[in-house]
Amino acid sequence: MSPLASWPLWAQLAAAGGTAGALVALGGPPAAALLARRGHGQQIREDAPGRHQQKAGTPTMGGVLIVGAIGVAALLTVGAHPVARFVLAATATFAGIGLLDDLIAVRRIRNLGLRARERLFLQGLAALVLGWYASGQPWVGTQVALPFAGSADLGERGYTVLAALLFVGFANAVNLTDGLDGLAAGLVAIAGLGFTTVAAVSLQPAAAVIGAAVVAAAAGFLRVNAHPARLFMGDVGSNALGAALAALAVVSKAEVALFIIGGVFVAEAASVILQVAYFKVTGGRRIFRMSPLHHHFELAGWPEPLIVRRFYWVGSICLLAGLLVVAA
Repeated sequence: MSPLASWPLWAQLAAAGGTAGALVALGGPPAAALLARRGHGQQIREDAPGRHQQKAGTPTMGGVLIVGAIGVAALLTVGAHPVARFVLAATATFAGIGLLDDLIAVRRIRNLGLRARERLFLQGLAALVLGWYASGQPWVGTQVALPFAGSADLGERGYTVLAALLFVGFANAVNLTDGLDGLAAGLVAIAGLGFTTVAAVSLQPAAAVIGAAVVAAAAGFLRVNAHPARLFMGDVGSNALGAALAALAVVSKAEVALFIIGGVFVAEAASVILQVAYFKVTGGRRIFRMSPLHHHFELAGWPEPLIVRRFYWVGSICLLAGLLVVAA
C-alpha cells in the first residue's frame, strides 16, 4: 500500500506530477554533465539536415532519468496497484530495449545501434506478452470502444494483436519524432494529458495518477531538452514514452483514441512509410524533402523552434479532438 493511497485523487495527481517533474527538472543538469563526462554523446546521421551536425556530442540516454522519475512517482502514490505495475512494466521493458540500442550506438560511435529487424523482434516479443497479459485482466479485457459505434469484442487473440501493434507502433513513432529539441518530450506531455483526463473522468485513479507522472516527467525534461538541447532522451526515453502512451491508452480503454490524441506521432511515422514506399515504387522520387515530417519543414527553411511550437499546436488540437471522440 502506497503511503499516499488514501489521499483524494487531486492530491495524488499533484503528488505524482510534482514528484516526477521535480526529479527530472532538478536531475537533468547533473545527468547531462555526468553523461558528457562518460562520453555518452549523440552521433548524428550523415543524411540529417546540415545544422544538426553541430549537435554531435550532445549527451544522450537522458531517458533513464525520465523512466526512473515515473517509477518513483508511481510507487509513491499508487504503489503496487496492478494498473501501475502494468504501465511501469511496459515502460521499463521498452526502455530496456532502447537502452540496449543506445549503448551499442555509443560503444560503436555511430548513430545506428540495433539493426531494425533486431529492434522490431525484441519490441514485438515484448508487445505480444504485454498484450496477452492485458487481454486477460478484468480492468482491461478484450472490448474496444469504437467512436460513434459502441464497442467490439476482439477476443483474446485479436486484442493481443491490437495492443502489440499499439506498443510497437507508438514506441517507434515517438522515436521518429525525437529529432528536434523538445519536440518528442513536449508532444508526449500533451498526449499524456489526454489519457490522464480520460482516466480521471472515467474513475480510473491509478491510470490517471501514473499518467500525471508521465506528463510531468516529459514536461520536466524540457528544462534540458528545449532548444538548444543540453541532453537528449535517446532511444531509452523515446521507446519508453511511446510504450507508456500505449499502456495508458490500454488501461484507460481509449485504444482507438490513441491514434487521434497521438495524431502528430501517427503523422510522423506515416511520413516515413509513405516516403519509403513512394521512393521504391517510383524509382527514387520523393513526396517530402526529407522524412520524418519535421525534417521536411526544416529543409523548407523553418527555424527549429518554430517547427516545434507549431507541432505543439497541432498536438494540442489532436488532444482536444481525441477527448471529444472519447466523450461521444
